[in-house]
Amino acid sequence: MFAYRGWEPARTHRRSTAMTTTPSHSPVAIAGAGLGGLVLARVLHLNGIDATVYELQESRYARAQGGMLDIHEESGQAALRAAGLLDAFRTLVHPGGEATRVLDKHATVHWDEADDGTGERPEVDRGQLRDLLLDSLPEGTVRWGHKVTGARPLGGGAHEMTFADGSTVTTDLLIGADGAWSRIRPLLCDAWPSYTGISFVEVDLPAADVRHPESAAVVGGGSLFALGGGRGFLGHRESDGSLHIYVAVRTGEEWLDSIDFSDTEGAKAAVLERFEGWDASLRSLVADAEGPLVPRKIHALPTGQRWERVPGVTLLGDAAHLMSPFAGEGANLAMLDGAELAQALAAHPGDIEQALASYEEALFPRSAEKAAESAANLELLFGADFAATDLVGLFSAEPAQ
Repeated sequence: MFAYRGWEPARTHRRSTAMTTTPSHSPVAIAGAGLGGLVLARVLHLNGIDATVYELQESRYARAQGGMLDIHEESGQAALRAAGLLDAFRTLVHPGGEATRVLDKHATVHWDEADDGTGERPEVDRGQLRDLLLDSLPEGTVRWGHKVTGARPLGGGAHEMTFADGSTVTTDLLIGADGAWSRIRPLLCDAWPSYTGISFVEVDLPAADVRHPESAAVVGGGSLFALGGGRGFLGHRESDGSLHIYVAVRTGEEWLDSIDFSDTEGAKAAVLERFEGWDASLRSLVADAEGPLVPRKIHALPTGQRWERVPGVTLLGDAAHLMSPFAGEGANLAMLDGAELAQALAAHPGDIEQALASYEEALFPRSAEKAAESAANLELLFGADFAATDLVGLFSAEPAQ
Protein backbone atom coordinates (compact mmCIF):
# COMPACT_ATOMS: atom_id res chain seq x y z
CA MET A 1 0.00 0.00 0.00
CA PHE A 2 2.79 2.41 0.87
CA ALA A 3 6.29 2.71 -0.56
CA TYR A 4 9.44 4.29 0.77
CA ARG A 5 12.72 5.50 -0.57
CA GLY A 6 15.73 3.77 0.89
CA TRP A 7 19.29 2.94 -0.04
CA GLU A 8 21.43 -0.14 -0.36
CA PRO A 9 25.04 -0.95 -1.15
CA ALA A 10 25.94 -0.70 -4.82
CA ARG A 11 26.62 -3.92 -6.66
CA THR A 12 29.16 -4.99 -9.21
CA HIS A 13 28.04 -5.57 -12.80
CA ARG A 14 29.65 -6.70 -15.97
CA ARG A 15 28.54 -3.85 -18.22
CA SER A 16 30.88 -0.94 -18.88
CA THR A 17 29.84 2.46 -17.52
CA ALA A 18 32.41 4.72 -19.07
CA MET A 19 31.06 8.15 -19.95
CA THR A 20 30.50 8.45 -23.69
CA THR A 21 30.73 11.48 -25.95
CA THR A 22 27.44 13.29 -26.35
CA PRO A 23 26.29 13.49 -29.97
CA SER A 24 25.00 16.86 -31.17
CA HIS A 25 21.54 15.48 -31.98
CA SER A 26 19.33 12.72 -30.57
CA PRO A 27 15.95 12.15 -32.24
CA VAL A 28 14.47 11.06 -28.87
CA ALA A 29 16.16 12.37 -25.72
CA ILE A 30 15.19 11.21 -22.23
CA ALA A 31 16.44 13.23 -19.26
CA GLY A 32 16.93 10.86 -16.32
CA ALA A 33 17.75 7.15 -15.92
CA GLY A 34 15.28 6.37 -13.15
CA LEU A 35 12.85 3.49 -13.48
CA GLY A 36 10.39 5.46 -15.61
CA GLY A 37 12.98 6.69 -18.08
CA LEU A 38 14.49 3.22 -18.41
CA VAL A 39 11.11 1.55 -19.02
CA LEU A 40 10.41 4.18 -21.68
CA ALA A 41 13.74 3.47 -23.40
CA ARG A 42 13.19 -0.30 -23.19
CA VAL A 43 9.67 -0.29 -24.68
CA LEU A 44 10.77 2.15 -27.40
CA HIS A 45 13.65 -0.22 -28.22
CA LEU A 46 11.24 -3.16 -28.51
CA ASN A 47 9.23 -1.09 -30.99
CA GLY A 48 12.26 -0.22 -33.11
CA ILE A 49 12.55 3.39 -31.88
CA ASP A 50 16.01 4.55 -30.82
CA ALA A 51 16.29 6.78 -27.78
CA THR A 52 19.14 8.16 -25.71
CA VAL A 53 18.94 8.55 -21.92
CA TYR A 54 21.00 11.32 -20.31
CA GLU A 55 21.81 10.69 -16.66
CA LEU A 56 23.63 12.94 -14.18
CA GLN A 57 25.32 10.08 -12.29
CA GLU A 58 28.81 9.25 -13.47
CA SER A 59 28.05 5.54 -13.72
CA ARG A 60 25.46 2.98 -12.76
CA TYR A 61 27.53 2.33 -9.64
CA ALA A 62 27.85 5.96 -8.54
CA ARG A 63 25.05 5.87 -5.99
CA ALA A 64 23.23 3.13 -4.13
CA GLN A 65 19.75 2.60 -5.59
CA GLY A 66 18.22 0.37 -2.95
CA GLY A 67 15.16 0.18 -0.79
CA MET A 68 12.25 -2.15 -1.35
CA LEU A 69 9.41 -1.39 -3.75
CA ASP A 70 6.01 -3.06 -3.89
CA ILE A 71 5.26 -3.45 -7.59
CA HIS A 72 1.55 -3.18 -8.31
CA GLU A 73 -0.16 -5.53 -10.73
CA GLU A 74 -2.11 -2.81 -12.56
CA SER A 75 0.80 -0.39 -13.01
CA GLY A 76 4.38 -1.46 -12.35
CA GLN A 77 3.82 -5.06 -13.40
CA ALA A 78 1.84 -3.94 -16.46
CA ALA A 79 4.81 -1.78 -17.45
CA LEU A 80 7.25 -4.66 -17.01
CA ARG A 81 4.98 -6.85 -19.10
CA ALA A 82 5.09 -4.26 -21.89
CA ALA A 83 8.88 -4.22 -21.52
CA GLY A 84 9.05 -8.01 -21.92
CA LEU A 85 10.61 -8.33 -18.46
CA LEU A 86 7.82 -9.60 -16.23
CA ASP A 87 9.17 -13.14 -15.94
CA ALA A 88 12.66 -11.86 -15.17
CA PHE A 89 11.18 -9.51 -12.57
CA ARG A 90 9.49 -12.42 -10.81
CA THR A 91 12.87 -14.02 -10.18
CA LEU A 92 13.84 -10.93 -8.17
CA VAL A 93 10.82 -10.90 -5.85
CA HIS A 94 11.67 -10.93 -2.15
CA PRO A 95 9.91 -13.93 -0.54
CA GLY A 96 7.94 -12.84 2.50
CA GLY A 97 8.26 -9.16 1.63
CA GLU A 98 4.51 -8.51 1.62
CA ALA A 99 4.18 -9.33 5.32
CA THR A 100 2.76 -6.36 7.26
CA ARG A 101 2.67 -5.37 10.94
CA VAL A 102 0.78 -2.45 12.54
CA LEU A 103 1.79 -1.38 16.06
CA ASP A 104 0.89 1.50 18.34
CA LYS A 105 3.36 3.64 20.30
CA HIS A 106 3.40 1.04 23.08
CA ALA A 107 4.46 -1.68 20.57
CA THR A 108 1.10 -3.41 20.94
CA VAL A 109 0.46 -5.39 17.76
CA HIS A 110 -2.85 -4.55 16.06
CA TRP A 111 -2.24 -6.28 12.71
CA ASP A 112 0.21 -9.01 11.78
CA GLU A 113 -0.31 -10.45 8.31
CA ALA A 114 2.08 -12.98 6.82
CA ASP A 115 3.04 -13.11 3.17
CA ASP A 116 1.56 -16.30 1.76
CA GLY A 117 2.94 -15.71 -1.73
CA THR A 118 -0.42 -14.92 -3.35
CA GLY A 119 -0.23 -11.12 -3.14
CA GLU A 120 -0.55 -8.79 -6.11
CA ARG A 121 2.13 -6.35 -4.91
CA PRO A 122 5.36 -8.33 -4.51
CA GLU A 123 8.39 -6.60 -3.03
CA VAL A 124 11.59 -6.17 -4.99
CA ASP A 125 14.93 -4.49 -4.35
CA ARG A 126 14.92 -1.19 -6.27
CA GLY A 127 18.56 -1.57 -7.25
CA GLN A 128 18.00 -5.03 -8.71
CA LEU A 129 15.00 -3.78 -10.68
CA ARG A 130 17.03 -0.91 -12.10
CA ASP A 131 19.80 -3.33 -13.05
CA LEU A 132 17.28 -5.50 -14.89
CA LEU A 133 16.17 -2.53 -16.95
CA LEU A 134 19.69 -1.29 -17.64
CA ASP A 135 20.83 -4.71 -18.81
CA SER A 136 17.86 -4.90 -21.20
CA LEU A 137 19.01 -1.85 -23.17
CA PRO A 138 21.52 -1.71 -26.03
CA GLU A 139 25.01 -0.66 -25.03
CA GLY A 140 25.37 3.12 -25.08
CA THR A 141 21.68 3.91 -24.62
CA VAL A 142 22.43 5.60 -21.29
CA ARG A 143 24.88 8.50 -21.44
CA TRP A 144 26.33 8.72 -17.95
CA GLY A 145 27.75 11.89 -16.41
CA HIS A 146 25.34 14.22 -18.22
CA LYS A 147 23.71 16.51 -15.68
CA VAL A 148 20.95 18.52 -17.35
CA THR A 149 21.06 22.19 -16.33
CA GLY A 150 18.39 23.52 -18.67
CA ALA A 151 16.52 23.22 -21.93
CA ARG A 152 15.10 25.64 -24.48
CA PRO A 153 12.74 25.41 -27.48
CA LEU A 154 14.17 25.80 -30.97
CA GLY A 155 10.86 25.95 -32.80
CA GLY A 156 8.84 23.32 -34.60
CA GLY A 157 8.87 21.02 -31.57
CA ALA A 158 12.68 20.77 -31.46
CA HIS A 159 14.59 21.49 -28.25
CA GLU A 160 18.13 21.92 -27.02
CA MET A 161 19.33 20.46 -23.73
CA THR A 162 22.34 21.92 -21.92
CA PHE A 163 24.58 19.93 -19.58
CA ALA A 164 26.71 20.97 -16.62
CA ASP A 165 29.92 20.70 -18.65
CA GLY A 166 28.58 23.23 -21.17
CA SER A 167 27.84 20.71 -23.91
CA THR A 168 24.44 20.60 -25.61
CA VAL A 169 22.27 18.22 -27.59
CA THR A 170 19.29 18.92 -29.81
CA THR A 171 16.31 16.64 -30.10
CA ASP A 172 13.03 16.22 -31.96
CA LEU A 173 11.34 14.80 -28.84
CA LEU A 174 12.36 15.69 -25.29
CA ILE A 175 11.04 13.69 -22.30
CA GLY A 176 11.64 14.88 -18.75
CA ALA A 177 12.08 11.83 -16.54
CA ASP A 178 14.37 13.78 -14.24
CA GLY A 179 12.47 13.65 -10.99
CA ALA A 180 11.16 16.09 -8.43
CA TRP A 181 13.42 18.99 -9.36
CA SER A 182 13.07 18.51 -13.11
CA ARG A 183 14.93 20.88 -15.40
CA ILE A 184 12.51 20.01 -18.21
CA ARG A 185 9.27 20.85 -16.35
CA PRO A 186 9.67 24.66 -16.79
CA LEU A 187 9.18 24.18 -20.54
CA LEU A 188 5.61 23.10 -19.77
CA CYS A 189 4.50 24.85 -16.59
CA ASP A 190 5.67 26.84 -13.57
CA ALA A 191 4.66 24.26 -10.92
CA TRP A 192 7.28 23.53 -8.27
CA PRO A 193 7.28 21.00 -5.39
CA SER A 194 6.29 22.23 -1.95
CA TYR A 195 6.93 20.77 1.49
CA THR A 196 4.14 18.44 2.63
CA GLY A 197 4.69 18.95 6.35
CA ILE A 198 6.34 15.53 6.77
CA SER A 199 10.04 14.98 7.42
CA PHE A 200 11.81 11.63 7.32
CA VAL A 201 15.02 10.53 8.97
CA GLU A 202 16.29 7.30 7.42
CA VAL A 203 18.32 4.78 9.40
CA ASP A 204 19.66 1.27 8.83
CA LEU A 205 20.19 -1.77 11.00
CA PRO A 206 22.29 -4.29 9.02
CA ALA A 207 22.30 -8.06 9.61
CA ALA A 208 19.31 -7.51 11.84
CA ASP A 209 18.63 -11.11 12.87
CA VAL A 210 22.17 -11.43 14.24
CA ARG A 211 23.09 -7.90 15.36
CA HIS A 212 19.66 -6.45 16.17
CA PRO A 213 17.34 -9.37 16.96
CA GLU A 214 14.85 -7.30 19.00
CA SER A 215 14.46 -4.81 16.18
CA ALA A 216 14.16 -7.65 13.67
CA ALA A 217 11.30 -9.09 15.72
CA VAL A 218 9.53 -5.71 15.90
CA VAL A 219 9.70 -5.15 12.13
CA GLY A 220 8.95 -8.74 11.15
CA GLY A 221 9.48 -10.19 7.70
CA GLY A 222 8.12 -7.33 5.62
CA SER A 223 6.78 -3.86 6.46
CA LEU A 224 6.21 -2.11 9.79
CA PHE A 225 3.80 0.73 10.58
CA ALA A 226 4.00 2.22 14.10
CA LEU A 227 2.31 5.61 14.07
CA GLY A 228 0.51 8.05 16.32
CA GLY A 229 0.36 11.71 17.24
CA GLY A 230 1.77 12.97 13.96
CA ARG A 231 4.88 10.81 14.10
CA GLY A 232 6.04 7.25 13.90
CA PHE A 233 8.23 4.54 12.45
CA LEU A 234 7.80 3.13 8.95
CA GLY A 235 10.14 0.35 7.99
CA HIS A 236 10.83 -2.79 6.06
CA ARG A 237 13.14 -5.76 5.97
CA GLU A 238 15.33 -5.69 2.88
CA SER A 239 16.38 -8.69 0.82
CA ASP A 240 19.86 -8.72 2.41
CA GLY A 241 18.41 -9.09 5.92
CA SER A 242 18.92 -5.46 6.93
CA LEU A 243 16.21 -3.17 8.27
CA HIS A 244 15.57 0.20 6.68
CA ILE A 245 13.58 2.54 8.91
CA TYR A 246 11.92 5.85 8.08
CA VAL A 247 11.38 7.93 11.19
CA ALA A 248 8.52 10.24 10.21
CA VAL A 249 7.51 13.46 11.95
CA ARG A 250 4.83 15.98 11.04
CA THR A 251 6.66 19.23 11.70
CA GLY A 252 7.87 22.48 10.24
CA GLU A 253 10.40 22.44 7.45
CA GLU A 254 13.02 23.93 9.75
CA TRP A 255 13.19 20.91 12.09
CA LEU A 256 15.65 18.91 10.04
CA ASP A 257 17.73 22.04 9.42
CA SER A 258 18.14 22.45 13.18
CA ILE A 259 19.85 19.05 13.59
CA ASP A 260 23.57 18.50 13.01
CA PHE A 261 23.56 15.20 11.12
CA SER A 262 27.36 15.11 11.06
CA ASP A 263 27.09 14.29 14.79
CA THR A 264 25.37 10.91 14.61
CA GLU A 265 24.82 10.43 18.32
CA GLY A 266 23.60 13.99 18.75
CA ALA A 267 21.25 13.55 15.79
CA LYS A 268 19.85 10.35 17.30
CA ALA A 269 19.16 12.19 20.56
CA ALA A 270 17.42 15.03 18.70
CA VAL A 271 15.20 12.61 16.78
CA LEU A 272 14.34 10.56 19.87
CA GLU A 273 13.23 13.71 21.70
CA ARG A 274 10.17 13.49 19.45
CA PHE A 275 9.41 10.00 20.76
CA GLU A 276 9.30 10.45 24.51
CA GLY A 277 6.91 7.88 25.97
CA TRP A 278 7.21 5.46 23.05
CA ASP A 279 8.11 1.84 23.73
CA ALA A 280 11.83 1.13 24.08
CA SER A 281 11.72 -1.48 21.32
CA LEU A 282 10.60 1.20 18.84
CA ARG A 283 13.03 3.83 20.09
CA SER A 284 15.80 1.24 19.64
CA LEU A 285 15.23 1.37 15.90
CA VAL A 286 16.98 4.74 16.06
CA ALA A 287 19.19 4.29 19.10
CA ASP A 288 20.81 1.10 17.73
CA ALA A 289 21.01 2.18 14.09
CA GLU A 290 24.37 1.88 12.36
CA GLY A 291 25.88 4.42 10.03
CA PRO A 292 24.75 7.98 9.37
CA LEU A 293 21.18 9.24 9.73
CA VAL A 294 19.82 10.63 6.47
CA PRO A 295 17.36 13.54 6.62
CA ARG A 296 14.70 13.83 3.92
CA LYS A 297 11.95 16.40 3.54
CA ILE A 298 8.88 15.10 1.71
CA HIS A 299 7.69 17.32 -1.13
CA ALA A 300 4.84 17.11 -3.61
CA LEU A 301 3.51 18.90 -6.66
CA PRO A 302 -0.05 20.26 -6.52
CA THR A 303 -2.67 17.53 -6.75
CA GLY A 304 -4.11 17.48 -10.27
CA GLN A 305 -0.97 19.04 -11.77
CA ARG A 306 -1.23 19.33 -15.56
CA TRP A 307 -0.11 21.52 -18.46
CA GLU A 308 -1.19 22.64 -21.91
CA ARG A 309 0.21 20.68 -24.84
CA VAL A 310 3.64 22.05 -25.84
CA PRO A 311 5.09 20.66 -29.10
CA GLY A 312 7.91 18.17 -28.78
CA VAL A 313 8.14 17.79 -25.00
CA THR A 314 6.44 15.94 -22.15
CA LEU A 315 7.13 14.58 -18.65
CA LEU A 316 6.78 11.33 -16.75
CA GLY A 317 7.10 10.08 -13.18
CA ASP A 318 7.99 12.51 -10.41
CA ALA A 319 8.77 15.21 -12.96
CA ALA A 320 5.09 15.09 -13.94
CA HIS A 321 3.29 14.26 -10.69
CA LEU A 322 5.52 14.16 -7.62
CA MET A 323 3.46 13.01 -4.64
CA SER A 324 4.09 11.86 -1.08
CA PRO A 325 4.94 8.15 -0.71
CA PHE A 326 1.81 7.27 1.27
CA ALA A 327 0.04 5.41 -1.49
CA GLY A 328 3.08 3.51 -2.76
CA GLU A 329 2.52 4.81 -6.29
CA GLY A 330 5.62 6.81 -7.24
CA ALA A 331 7.78 4.16 -8.88
CA ASN A 332 4.77 2.24 -10.17
CA LEU A 333 3.28 5.26 -11.93
CA ALA A 334 6.67 6.26 -13.35
CA MET A 335 7.08 2.84 -14.96
CA LEU A 336 3.52 2.85 -16.28
CA ASP A 337 4.04 6.36 -17.65
CA GLY A 338 7.16 5.19 -19.49
CA ALA A 339 5.47 2.14 -20.98
CA GLU A 340 2.34 4.04 -22.08
CA LEU A 341 4.33 6.91 -23.60
CA ALA A 342 6.43 4.44 -25.61
CA GLN A 343 3.31 2.60 -26.77
CA ALA A 344 1.66 5.87 -27.81
CA LEU A 345 4.71 6.84 -29.86
CA ALA A 346 4.77 3.41 -31.51
CA ALA A 347 1.04 3.66 -32.28
CA HIS A 348 1.44 7.04 -34.01
CA PRO A 349 4.57 6.78 -36.16
CA GLY A 350 5.50 10.13 -37.65
CA ASP A 351 2.99 12.04 -35.52
CA ILE A 352 4.68 12.98 -32.26
CA GLU A 353 2.00 15.47 -31.25
CA GLN A 354 -0.83 12.96 -31.57
CA ALA A 355 1.18 10.48 -29.54
CA LEU A 356 1.89 13.00 -26.78
CA ALA A 357 -1.73 14.17 -26.67
CA SER A 358 -2.92 10.56 -26.35
CA TYR A 359 -0.39 9.83 -23.60
CA GLU A 360 -1.24 12.94 -21.58
CA GLU A 361 -4.98 12.34 -21.88
CA ALA A 362 -4.52 9.19 -19.76
CA LEU A 363 -1.67 10.56 -17.63
CA PHE A 364 -3.48 13.51 -16.06
CA PRO A 365 -6.55 11.84 -14.52
CA ARG A 366 -4.58 8.77 -13.42
CA SER A 367 -1.93 10.79 -11.62
CA ALA A 368 -4.50 13.17 -10.11
CA GLU A 369 -6.37 10.23 -8.58
CA LYS A 370 -3.23 8.72 -7.05
CA ALA A 371 -1.93 12.08 -5.82
CA ALA A 372 -5.24 12.68 -4.05
CA GLU A 373 -5.00 9.21 -2.49
CA SER A 374 -1.46 9.92 -1.31
CA ALA A 375 -2.51 13.24 0.22
CA ALA A 376 -5.51 11.66 1.94
CA ASN A 377 -3.35 8.90 3.39
CA LEU A 378 -0.88 11.49 4.69
CA GLU A 379 -3.70 13.22 6.55
CA LEU A 380 -4.96 9.89 7.92
CA LEU A 381 -1.59 8.60 9.11
CA PHE A 382 -0.35 11.86 10.60
CA GLY A 383 -3.60 13.30 11.88
CA ALA A 384 -3.84 14.26 15.54
CA ASP A 385 -6.55 11.64 16.17
CA PHE A 386 -4.92 8.77 14.29
CA ALA A 387 -5.02 5.38 15.98
CA ALA A 388 -3.49 2.08 14.88
CA THR A 389 -7.00 0.69 14.45
CA ASP A 390 -7.61 3.27 11.70
CA LEU A 391 -4.83 1.72 9.62
CA VAL A 392 -6.05 -1.79 10.41
CA GLY A 393 -9.43 -0.79 9.06
CA LEU A 394 -7.84 0.50 5.89
CA PHE A 395 -5.82 -2.67 5.37
CA SER A 396 -8.72 -4.98 6.10
CA ALA A 397 -10.94 -3.07 3.66
CA GLU A 398 -8.54 -3.71 0.79
CA PRO A 399 -8.95 -6.71 -1.51
CA ALA A 400 -7.17 -9.82 -0.25
CA GLN A 401 -3.55 -9.89 -1.36
